[in-house]
Amino acid sequence: MELLNSKVDHKDYQCDHTEWGVQLCEKLGSPNFKLLYDIYHMQIMEGDVIATIRKHQKYIGHYHTGGVPGRNEIDETQELFYPAIMRAIVETGFKDFVAQEFIPKRPDKLASLKQGVEICDV
Repeated sequence: MELLNSKVDHKDYQCDHTEWGVQLCEKLGSPNFKLLYDIYHMQIMEGDVIATIRKHQKYIGHYHTGGVPGRNEIDETQELFYPAIMRAIVETGFKDFVAQEFIPKRPDKLASLKQGVEICDV
């Protein structure tokens, strides 16, 4: 279940807070049901991204990136520091891929993607 924001992009979306998603995971009780923690969306809704990832790691099965504000490149123009976020994700034992889900503003979109991958390679 993807966690999305209901403030900017998805008005009235029900699964817009990590705690709500965790309660759903617990209610279903299936090891096959996990949350897709979209870092962009949860920064908008909750902030405190690293602490939330650490607290609820067992319920998170995948991650998406995106710069805040604007869902653009995840570089130094954004309010999130992705190297620290990626280190926190690795520290939880997560070994899978993280998806780049930002909308490049720069003309060279492949360079933006390359930069995003490099930032997240910890």
